[in-house]
Amino acid sequence: MRALPASLLAVCGLIASACGGTGSGGAAAGQAAPATPAQQQQQGPARDAPPEAEPLDGKVIVIDPGHNGANYRNPAAINRQVDVLTHKKACDTTGTITASGYREAAFAWDVSNRLAKILKGRGATVKLTRNNNDGVGPCITERAAIGNKAKADAAISVHADGAPTSARGFHVIIPKKINGPVDRVVGASNKLGLAVRAAFAKGTGLPYSTYVGRQALSYRNDLGGLNLSTVPKVFIECGNMKNPAEAAKFQDPKFRQKIALALANGLQHYLEA
Repeated sequence: MRALPASLLAVCGLIASACGGTGSGGAAAGQAAPATPAQQQQQGPARDAPPEAEPLDGKVIVIDPGHNGANYRNPAAINRQVDVLTHKKACDTTGTITASGYREAAFAWDVSNRLAKILKGRGATVKLTRNNNDGVGPCITERAAIGNKAKADAAISVHADGAPTSARGFHVIIPKKINGPVDRVVGASNKLGLAVRAAFAKGTGLPYSTYVGRQALSYRNDLGGLNLSTVPKVFIECGNMKNPAEAAKFQDPKFRQKIALALANGLQHYLEA
């Protein structure tokens, strides 16, 4: 049989059927044999396989950074009385401050933004109740409404306390039934609070509060942000800003990152339960 030209051989390598290649019973000339199941497994997933889902995909989380940086400049606005169902109280407060001048509002804003970044990285949709730290408010009633409107799967309000200097430790504030809108999520809020407490203690090493609540849990019916919530929600008082040791930790960006990570883990543990 006369040898084929090199150019035709190249064509044969690409299109076996054009040159009398094998049929369906075997590999065509110039083609690799189909991969065996074992080889396919070694090659990994197909290129068009969907990406692996993030752990918090589809979850909506609302973060409420306590107070606001300019609240102290507008007492008339923040002292306006609002109805929190069990009584009337001020729209908001200035928050506390360390001996060196580091404000709770700044602390809450920084931790909340760190927390939001972590949660978004895990697939969650995240909304904050305020978008800066140089404004006033919003009122506690509005903060609750933001979580309700978002139909959040979980909401958390980030704070730090201002207690006597000898007091130390963190605590989680959980809503109580008040014959109001929060009643139907009190049980879920309690589960959220327990998850946050466990993760916060493990992630930060901070002790349970020595001055509020029992084993770092405080159940209250006087906070508008909880009373008006229709979604599972808790407050976290990360510690005492008047305590020198805890104040020093809160002013350290690395420690604030630890706080944010601990809170993210607590929220995730609750949402995955």
